[in-house]
This record gives sequence, C-alpha cells and structure tokens, in this order.
Amino acid sequence: MLQTVVVGIVLFATTNIDDIFITMALFADPQLDARAVVAGKYGGIAALVAASAVAAACALAVPPEWIALLGFAPLGLGMRRLWSTWRAAAAADGGADPAASDDPRSGSFLAQVGSVAAVTAANGGDNLGVYIPVFAQDLRAIPLYAVIFAVLTGVWCVVGRALVTQRLVAATMRRFSGVLLPYVLIGLGLWILSGAIGLVWPAAG
Repeated sequence: MLQTVVVGIVLFATTNIDDIFITMALFADPQLDARAVVAGKYGGIAALVAASAVAAACALAVPPEWIALLGFAPLGLGMRRLWSTWRAAAAADGGADPAASDDPRSGSFLAQVGSVAAVTAANGGDNLGVYIPVFAQDLRAIPLYAVIFAVLTGVWCVVGRALVTQRLVAATMRRFSGVLLPYVLIGLGLWILSGAIGLVWPAAG
C-alpha cells in the first residue's frame, strides 16, 4: 500500500504541476465563485480518473490524437469569455448595463462548475496516457489512487488560493486575470489541439 501511495502522489504531482497556474488564474478571476472553482477542479479530476479506470479495465489504448480533441473545451470557453468581455466593454461604452448584455444563466454556479471542470479535464487530457497503463497494472488499487488524487486536488486548490491571496500576487493576478484568462484558455486549447494534427495529416502524427 505504501508503494501505491507514493506512486499516486508522484503520478498526480508530475502530471498536474502546470495546472497550478491555471488554478491560480481561475481563483483570481472575480467572475468566478471560489466554491465553483473547487467543485469544478474535483469534477474535472474525477472525470479523468473515471475515464482512465474504464479504459484500464477494458485494456484500451487511447490514441493521443483523439485525446487532443479535448482542447476544444478550453478553446471554446476562452472564445466565449473573450466575446463576453468585448460585449460588456461595448455595452459600457454605449451606456448600457454590461450585466444585461449577457445571458444571466451564464454566470450561474453550476455553469461555472461545468466550465472549470471542462478546463481541468482538457488540460489533463494527456494525463490519460500516463494514468491508464498505471491503473491497468493493478485494478484493485484504482480506489486508492482516486482517494490520493482527491486529497491532492484539495491541496492544489489550497495552494492556488493561497498564492492568489498573497497581497502582491493577488494585486497582479486580479488586475490581469479578467483580461488574460480568455487568451490563456484559447492558447491552452490550441496547444492541446496541436496534438490532433495526425488526424488531419497522418504523416505528421
């Protein structure tokens, strides 16, 4: 069991080290409820673990090109957020209420949870290539891996939130998060989607 715990910690940490920056950006966004960010993070990680467990149980090899299609999630969310920002700016310039220019349901708690979960799952889509073979080695250890990942997801949220609440970091993140987050999501989506180029040009895969 100790070996499984160590493997689980290393597995999560090494595949999610880049996710801490996305987590910070999400916590710094004043439009997002912090509780929705936490719930969304857990939802995204749970989806990755569930998909990996099913694939491992079925002994499936997930082609990386198909996994890369998850990049459409952050790309779409980033473009939607950018469009909303432009509309709000245009409404403010025209003297209209910016909040009235948006669908009121777009900012609901469940919508925010779904958005964060989609970004988390897409950003961790390449993790499937690591999780599946590890899970396949011992299917009985999957519940323990799930518990370890749940605990470490909480740690990631605490660290991301703590960094954002630091005075200097918070001032910088909050100043630029609303402007930068759409571009971060779009860039993340394009980067993930670049792995699917083999579906279009097999010779390049």
